[in-house]
Amino acid sequence: MTELVEHGKLFIGGELTDPLGTETIEVVSPHTEQVIGRVPGASRADVDRAVAAARTAFDEGPWPRMTLDERIEVVGRIKDAIAVRHDELARSISAQNGSPYSWSVLAQALGAMMVWDSAITVARGFAHEETRAGALGPILVRREPVGVVAAVVPWNVPQFTAAAKLGPALLAGCTVVLKPSPETPLDAYLLADMAREAGLPEGVLSILPAGREVSEYLVGHPDVDKVSFTGSVAAGRRVMEVASRHLTRVTLELGGKSAAVILPDADLESAIAGIVPAAWMNNGQACVAQTRILAPRGRYDEIAEALTAAASALVVGDPLDAATQVGPLVARRQQQRSFDYIAIGQEEGAKVLTGGGRPDGLERGWYVEPTLFGDVDNSMRIAREEIFGPVICLLPYGDESEAAKIANDSEYGLSGSVWTGDVEHGIDFARRIRTGTYNVNTFSLDMLGPFGGYKNSGLGREFGPEGYGEYLEHKMIHLPAGYGGN
Repeated sequence: MTELVEHGKLFIGGELTDPLGTETIEVVSPHTEQVIGRVPGASRADVDRAVAAARTAFDEGPWPRMTLDERIEVVGRIKDAIAVRHDELARSISAQNGSPYSWSVLAQALGAMMVWDSAITVARGFAHEETRAGALGPILVRREPVGVVAAVVPWNVPQFTAAAKLGPALLAGCTVVLKPSPETPLDAYLLADMAREAGLPEGVLSILPAGREVSEYLVGHPDVDKVSFTGSVAAGRRVMEVASRHLTRVTLELGGKSAAVILPDADLESAIAGIVPAAWMNNGQACVAQTRILAPRGRYDEIAEALTAAASALVVGDPLDAATQVGPLVARRQQQRSFDYIAIGQEEGAKVLTGGGRPDGLERGWYVEPTLFGDVDNSMRIAREEIFGPVICLLPYGDESEAAKIANDSEYGLSGSVWTGDVEHGIDFARRIRTGTYNVNTFSLDMLGPFGGYKNSGLGREFGPEGYGEYLEHKMIHLPAGYGGN
C-alpha cells in the first residue's frame, strides 16, 4: 500500500453515509511512520444511528426471521469474498499494523476465512430447538438470537477477531455494530464492501471506526443486548463495568502470558521449531503468544543456546516483504513499551541472550529486535506482565511439579503448550494447567473448539458450539402432559 487511502463516509446499516461528526482518524505506517490513510471517526450521534438501525433490523426486519439456511447462504458469500480478496486484505492489514505479510496471508486473511467457514459448520450442526422430558411434563428448549451486538475488535488481528464475532452473531440471527480499532480501520472498509455485495439486509451490519470515548458509549448503549470485546485486561474491566449498567451480556477475550513447557524428554529440534513461531508470532503482538518458555535445569544451557540461535536468525524488516518474519510494532507507544520492559528485565537481573534494541539498518519505523531473556525468575515483571512485543522469557525449573506450578503462577490463563517425547504424558500434564486452550507437541487454534481464558484472560468463549451459544438466549416452553410432538 503506497498511495494514501481515504474514506469520507461511514458504513451504517449497510450503506456508506456521511458522518455526523467532524473527527478524522489518521492511519500511520509503522514501517515508514508516514500517514497512509484517513477515515472518519464515528461520533456518539453516529453510534445512535447505527444502533437504531440494528435495533429496527432485529425487531422488525427479515434477518432474525430467515431460516438458518438462508442466513448461511448470505454469510457464505462473505466467506467466499474473503477467499478471493485475501491478498488485498493481508496487504492492507500489514501496512497498518506491521504484521509480516507471510503471516498476514495465513492468519489475518485466510485465517479469517476459516473462522467464517467454521462458524457455518457449527451453526449447521447446532441444536436450536429440542424437546426434553421435564420433571412435570415435556418441555421445549429453544435457543434464540440475543439481539443487537456491539463487537469491539483490536488492531493486532482485526479480520480474524471480527470474523470470530460476526460469524456466529450473524448466523444466530443477531444484528451487529462492529467497532474496529483506530489503528486498523482500512481493512474494515474492505469487509464492508464484501458484506454489502453479499446481500445483508438493511440495518444488519454497521462498521464504526472510533476512539475510546465513543467505543465506551457504544458498549454502554441501552439498546445493545450483547457486547463481545477483544483487548487488554484493563479495557475489558472497563467494558464490563460500563455494560453492567444495563446488565448487558458480555464476552471478553483478554490478555495472556502463556507458558511453553519443554519437558526433559522432548525432542529439542522439533520443540524449538514449534515454539519460536508461537513466541514471536505477529511480532509478539498476540494474546496467545508463548511468551514464557520453561526449560528443565538439566537441559537449560542447551535450550538457551538453541533458542538464542533461532531468535537471532529471525528476519526483521518491511512487513510487506515476503521474507520478513518480524515486522515493526503497531505504534511508537508499543515500541517504547517493549524498550521499557527490556530495561526493567535487566534491572531485575535477567540476562539478554539476544536482541534488546533497535535492529541495525532500521532507523525509521517502530522496530524492536526479537529479544530473549535468560535467567528469568517468575516473580519478575517481565515474566508476569503482558508486554505485547517481541520480548520472550526463558525460565529454568527443577522437576515437573515445579514446571506446572510456574506455568499456573500467573493472573492469566489463555494458552500454553507442552513439548515431550510421550504424548499421553503430555496430555496428563495439560490437564494440570489452568488455561483455556492448550497444545501438546504443536501450536494451533482450532476454530471448531472453544477458545477463551481462565482468570484474567476473559469471560465466555469464542469458536465452536460454545462460542456460537454466546449469541443465543435459552427459552423454556412448558408443554401439556402427554404431548407427543411432531
